[in-house]
Amino acid sequence: MLILASASETRAQLLRAAGVPTTPYPARVDEEQARLALLAEDANPRDLADALAEMKALKVAERFPEALVLGCDQILEYKGAVYAKPETPEDARAHLTDLRGRTHKLMSAAVLYEKGRPVWRTITDAHLTMRDFSDAYRDDYLARNWDTIRHSVGGYRLEEEGVRLFSHISGDHFTILGLPLIPLLSYLGQRGIIPA
Repeated sequence: MLILASASETRAQLLRAAGVPTTPYPARVDEEQARLALLAEDANPRDLADALAEMKALKVAERFPEALVLGCDQILEYKGAVYAKPETPEDARAHLTDLRGRTHKLMSAAVLYEKGRPVWRTITDAHLTMRDFSDAYRDDYLARNWDTIRHSVGGYRLEEEGVRLFSHISGDHFTILGLPLIPLLSYLGQRGIIPA
C-alpha cells in the first residue's frame, strides 16, 4: 500500500487507475511559507519542486515510518518566475493574462520515502503554449471554473475546460496532471512493489 502525501484527487485517481493501491494522507506543510523561503535562498524552480515534494513525503513518513510514502509537487515557470496556485479570481486572471499567447513550463516532482528515508525521486517537465484568447473568454472561463482551478497552478485544469486555453502541448500528459506516473510505475515494478 502506497501512502500519497497529497490531497489531490487527480493524483489518487491516476494511481488507482494504474492499479496501485493508494491511501491519501495529505501532508500538513505550509507550502507557501516553504516556497517563499526557498525562493529567498535563490532556489531554481526545479529544485523548488523537488524540495516541496520531499517536504511532503518526509512529513507523512514521520507519521508512518514503515510505510511507502509518495510526496509530489508541481511548479509552473514562465520567464524565470514561479507561479503558485491563485488565491483569488483576480490572481487567476493575472496568471492567465501573463501566460496567454506564450509558452510556459510545468515541472512535476515526486519523492518516494521508504522506512523513513528517501529512496527514489524524479522531476519531469512539459511545455504548454496558450492560445491568444480574448479577455471575454478568459473572464467567462474564470467565472465558470473558479471552484476547481483555484487548486491548480496557473489557474487552469487541463483535464477539464482548461484544455481549451491551449494551442500546443509538448510533454507527458501525467506530468501536466501533477504526477510523473510513468517513471514512478517503472520504479515500483523494478522493485517488485507492483507486478511488472
